[in-house]
Amino acid sequence: MVSYKHIAIILILISIFTPQALSVVEDCGAEEDNSCVNKSKALGLKIIAIVSILITSMIGVCLPLVTRSIPALSPERSLFVIVKAFAAGIILATGFMHVLPDSFDMLSSSCLKENPWHKFPFTGFVAMLSAIFTLAIDSMATSLYSKKNKAGVIPESQAQAQGGDQEMGAGNHVHSHHHHGSFSTKDGVDGTKLLRYRVIAMVLELGIIVHSIVIGISLGASNNTCTIKGLVAALCFHQMFEGMGLGGCILQAEYKFLKKAIMAFFFAVTTPFGIALGIALSSTYEENSPRALITVGLLNASSAGLLIYMALVDLLAADFMGDKLQGSIKLQIKSYMAVLLGAGGMSLMAKWA
Repeated sequence: MVSYKHIAIILILISIFTPQALSVVEDCGAEEDNSCVNKSKALGLKIIAIVSILITSMIGVCLPLVTRSIPALSPERSLFVIVKAFAAGIILATGFMHVLPDSFDMLSSSCLKENPWHKFPFTGFVAMLSAIFTLAIDSMATSLYSKKNKAGVIPESQAQAQGGDQEMGAGNHVHSHHHHGSFSTKDGVDGTKLLRYRVIAMVLELGIIVHSIVIGISLGASNNTCTIKGLVAALCFHQMFEGMGLGGCILQAEYKFLKKAIMAFFFAVTTPFGIALGIALSSTYEENSPRALITVGLLNASSAGLLIYMALVDLLAADFMGDKLQGSIKLQIKSYMAVLLGAGGMSLMAKWA
């Protein structure tokens, strides 16, 4: 299964190779409103963006992780399911309303050659492949871990409390004491659910990291103050609620404190890191250069496919087809309203970001 070490490696690789692809001065002749272009003022706004996005990201991803101390927001309660549905709507709209349209715009730009970029819908193709690839990772990781650990999974927080760092547990004497959180059913169901939550948390974080670095670079490289102002507010809203969705998945994965902290850290710093990288590239970055359009467009398409798959299959379908929501039509209606509210709010943000 993908671990936080793999996420760190991918983060480093993106930071190494993306600047090379983006640092191509080959402008296509795009015109900017000169009244909005102010390099020194833009730099101040970018620094404000780094701080504000970092803070809101930390609040968003950490909020679900402290809900165990608040009975009304614990994973067993209906309110947690509704909040998670709202956050899933945010992630779904991010894929459909922000990342996918950006990719379409970039890969259909007049700056690119007619053949092949205007002859074939690369955005839809790459997004489709990304969704299938995510499904393969999702399925195979769960299958391999399930076969390797047939006895089930011990929540890491409990394993630590028992004085061990072992994630996987064998023996029914252990499971007889596992009536913790949302994993209070029979042994096999416990292990399967916990494995699924861990795979979901890792894969979702991976997709969000790629997307966050790309949008961070775009903001950091821009000197258009008119664009940056609206984008900062939209990204703060986006990061907070996307963080809530990821934080809910991390919480249900029952990791030890250290892994929770590392995953929360990676989520919180990727967009500010992208902005800082964009600032460093601002003198050479040309957003309308063919290589930049192709690189960012393909990254956005792959990220969109992953986010849409995760939101629909692993977050929404898993919850709505689960026992809790299937047992209550009233809770289903509330959760659908939460999904629409989250997706609608994030869709509205597409006007500015």
